[in-house]
Amino acid sequence: MSTDANSLDDLKSAATDAAEVPKESQTTYVPFYKRVLAQKQGKIGLIITVVVVALALCGPLLLPWATGNTATEFVTKPFSPYGLFGSDNLGRDVFSRFLAGGVTLIVYAVLATALGMVVGAIIGMLAAYVGGTFDAVIMRLNDVILAIPQLVFALLAITVLGPQGWVLVTVIGLTHAPRIARVARSATLGVITEDYIKAAEMYAMPRWKVLIRELLPNITGPLSVEAGLRLTYSIGYIASLSFLGLGLQPPAADWGLMINENRIALSIQPWGVLLPVIAIALLTIGTNLLADSFARATASTSVEA
Repeated sequence: MSTDANSLDDLKSAATDAAEVPKESQTTYVPFYKRVLAQKQGKIGLIITVVVVALALCGPLLLPWATGNTATEFVTKPFSPYGLFGSDNLGRDVFSRFLAGGVTLIVYAVLATALGMVVGAIIGMLAAYVGGTFDAVIMRLNDVILAIPQLVFALLAITVLGPQGWVLVTVIGLTHAPRIARVARSATLGVITEDYIKAAEMYAMPRWKVLIRELLPNITGPLSVEAGLRLTYSIGYIASLSFLGLGLQPPAADWGLMINENRIALSIQPWGVLLPVIAIALLTIGTNLLADSFARATASTSVEA
């Protein structure tokens, strides 16, 4: 009996130890957004981005004056009775034009990034999944396109097709696609050998379903990081092209265009340049911090419980 009792105690002790060991090393899944917000730069980036985007989207509803109204007696004044931040070279209220000028930049940047993500992800996933000659040809063409600077390509295309909104979005989006395709291909190569992909192929699942249902959900981490980075570049490129006169045309209110219109009188009336410059800088800093947080959150998919 004592031997049986000792054996039972040993089994209980072993069971207790077995239950406690996993508990110490147990890990649990943490949602992606919580991993992003757990980082200081993620919180700061989100706050900055939300504030600037809210200002840009709600700005047109808060205009103290119409963006086209002019007061010729207050041309290029740093302060005027009609506005705290004065007027521009045509006597238009700087603050009103600033409030109305951000929405186009943000919408164009988001659309261009989305277009680049869709096209680039499809090309990269197909190249990795199909492989062989198709992969080699696609990626060599991709490398050729990557050799052309994005801004130079955009300048040439917009000069030929004209400074229209859809042209700006399409050109910026397509110049992002080769870089996104490279990331998508690399991420896809890391998962196409997994068992669930082989199981899907074994059951004769159509290739497009394998790409959408099995591959895409498992490469969203790297793609989300790239999306944040490309959004930052989109903002910079669109603002630069507007500054060069290849974006929205006068008399439209646009942050990049405002910088170009008011740069000559910078020493007399700085607000026409400073307000859009500060807004664009804060927006790019915020999206860049978020992109960095996405990268860190993707690298750590779980934490110790």
